[in-house]
Formats: sequence, structure tokens, C-alpha cells
Amino acid sequence: MFTIKNIKLNYTEIIILGTLGIILIGALILSLPISSKSNIATPFIDSLFTAASAFCVTGLVIYDTFIHWSLFGQIVILLLIQIGGLGFMTIITQFSIFLRRKIGLRERRLLMESANTLKIGGIVLLVKKIIIRTFIIEGIGTIILTISFYPTMGFKEGLYYGIFHSVSAFCNAGFDLMGNFGEFSSLTNYENNIAVNVTIMLLIVIGGIGFVVWDDIILNKISFRKYKLHTKIVLTTTFFLITLGALIFFIVESNHSMINMNIKERILASFFHSITPRTAGFNTINLSELSEGGSLLTILLMIIGGSPGSTAGGIKTTTFITLIIASWSSAKQSDDITIFKRRLEIDALKKASSVTTIYMSIALGAIILISGLQDFSLKEIMFEVFSALGTVGLTLGITPLLNNFSKIIITLLMYGGKVGVLSIVAVIGEKKEPASLSRPYEKIIIG
Repeated sequence: MFTIKNIKLNYTEIIILGTLGIILIGALILSLPISSKSNIATPFIDSLFTAASAFCVTGLVIYDTFIHWSLFGQIVILLLIQIGGLGFMTIITQFSIFLRRKIGLRERRLLMESANTLKIGGIVLLVKKIIIRTFIIEGIGTIILTISFYPTMGFKEGLYYGIFHSVSAFCNAGFDLMGNFGEFSSLTNYENNIAVNVTIMLLIVIGGIGFVVWDDIILNKISFRKYKLHTKIVLTTTFFLITLGALIFFIVESNHSMINMNIKERILASFFHSITPRTAGFNTINLSELSEGGSLLTILLMIIGGSPGSTAGGIKTTTFITLIIASWSSAKQSDDITIFKRRLEIDALKKASSVTTIYMSIALGAIILISGLQDFSLKEIMFEVFSALGTVGLTLGITPLLNNFSKIIITLLMYGGKVGVLSIVAVIGEKKEPASLSRPYEKIIIG
């Protein structure tokens, strides 16, 4: 517990308020005339939306990033993405290490909450590894993308684009600077570029599996049986979602959004759009041309998202697989929830159920509100809401058309998706002393 005068904040509250503070600072800077190419102040609500989207590594934008924002504004957005991807407590700790300040127990607990790790021991060392490995991976991505962009952009611009898109992809942000090829065009002009597609996909996946998983893989190399249960679940679920998602996209989109592509381009686009909804926000095909099945699959992937302790959003892969396994166990009338010859605690199921129920309740509430505020189709609104709450960044084109009330709703969804819906509910919920007696059981009919 951290106390400021008479105000007591727990670790979750500090992270939630700290995140809000950085978003507000970013919004103030982006609203300044220097941040826009026109040198005219940007409305604060639009700056707030952009800052929240950048720090919450979402990628939904009201203005095309290249067309509206100046170089200064673009760099502010890039910094918000990097800080949001790593976590502001990670950045603060790195400065403390650099200044040789002692990191106390309170800071270590905050780091544990921020990084979503299971134990406090070795947390500072883990943070050092996260910082170093992040810059190494982003650096490699920058080199490959710069080489790919160089022929058409030259070295200076190609390097800048390489840095921006490498950071944006690794942090699962989805912001791009491709507005010079067409407003809101994302990576559609690189749909057949293998180097750009594969690099972006790998950066998204690496950023989305989680820092704890990296550590386990580096420690145990390719020995799958030595991995922690968490790592095994994350890797197998990620592989399953990518391959099955790509196969379904290839089948359902061949006569729709991919009708004019050859086989190589369809395979590339299928894998790209199986990965990017979890939760990066780039696209290489026109999303408005998606079939109904492709749109539904994209929404489902946005809901699942990435993995805990990563740069991704959504309910998370571990939550998804816990619910699946628990449902299977219940169908078999088994009391044990087992996977990889290990039994999960009942608390894991309770948390998974809570996260999913709250997540879907918030999403449905937002869908109803926006449906009443604006005349968009239900599919467009669902796509936008789940994209915001899952910190994805994909849209069917309605983001620039949102009115101020809808912008506030989407901003709150991005914020909730970043800090975690369960964390917000826990903070808002009234703290009560536990009951001194146990209530009697009574059966009800389920199903």
C-alpha cells in the first residue's frame, strides 16, 4: 500500500492512475499546434483519443498519422507506443537503474503488477532483460524494414519508417505512416512484399506472447517439455489460433477480399490477417471487402487477443484455453481441469470467467450505447468496439466519423483494455470486509 498524505493507493490503483496521467500528458502535447502539419491546434478530444490509442497500443485513429501529424507529433506518438508497450513502470525502473537509485519493495511490487508476472523475486533482472531484448528485436526489425523501404524511400526516410513500423508492430500498436500512399491505407501497398509481411508478423507474435515466455524459451531453448505450463499453453494456443485462423481466412476470403490475389498473395494475406487481429491493427487487404465470415472470425480473434504480460490485449490466450478446458472437463463431469499433465487451480477458472464476463458485458454495453448515438451498422460498431477493448486498431472505416460521445466511449474502452477490465472493476468496486459467517449452499439448475 502506498500513501500520499491521507490518500491510500494500492498497486493496481497506482498503475491505473499512472496510465491515465501519461495519456493526459500525451493528449496535451498532441493538442499543441507544433504537433500538427498544419501548425493548428488539434481539438483536445481528438488528441486524447490519439494519445490513448498510442499509449494503449491500439491503433485506432481519427486522423491519418502521416497526413495530420507533424514529425514532432509522430515522434510523440511513437514514444507513447514504446512506453505503453513496455509499461510505464518498466521505463521508470530503467531510469532508476540508470541513476543508480535503490529499487525498494514497493517499486518491485508495482513492477510485478505492471509486468503481470507470477513472482516478485528477480523482477528487476527481468525488467533489464525486457528492455535489452525489446531494443534488440526492434533493432533487427528496423534493419529488415529499412532495407525493404529503401528502394522507394531512400535511406533517411526508409530508416525512419523502419524504426516507426518496427516499434509499432512489436508493441502491437498498429500505427503506420503509409498515408503518403493513400489515406488510411495501412500496409495494403505491401500485400505481396514477403520481407515486410513476414517481419511485421514475427514482430507482432514475439511482442504478443509475453515477456515471461521469452525468458522461459531463452532459458530452456527448444526443449518444450522443460517449459513452464504457462509457456506451453501460450505457445500451443498461439500456434493453433494462427494456423487455424489462416486456413479459415484462406477459404472464406478467396472469393471476397482476396479474389484478385494469386495463391502466394492469398497465403501471405491469410497468415497476416490471422495474426494482426491479436492485437496489432495493421492490414494488407481492404477490410470493408471482408466477407461476413471473415469479419466474424476477425472479431473472435480480437476478443481472444494475445498473452498475459505482453504488449497485446484481449481476454488473453490463457483465459481462452482455461475456459475451453474447463468446459470440456465439465462435460465429462470431471472435477479436475488438467492440461499437459498438470492440474489448474480453481482460482484460475474463476478469474478467467470473471475476465470474460466483465469483458463481454462492457463490450455489449458500449455497442448498445454507440448504436443509439450514431447510425452505423451493427457489424461496424461491433468491429470498432471489440477492436478498441482488445487494443487492436482494426476498423471498418467509422473511426473518423465518430461523434464526441462515441469518441469518449471508444477512448474509455482502449484505456480499459490496456489496464485490464478486471483491475478497473476491482478498483471501482466497493471494498467490504469479508462476511464473518458462511452462507448455506442451495442448488440451482444450470443449462
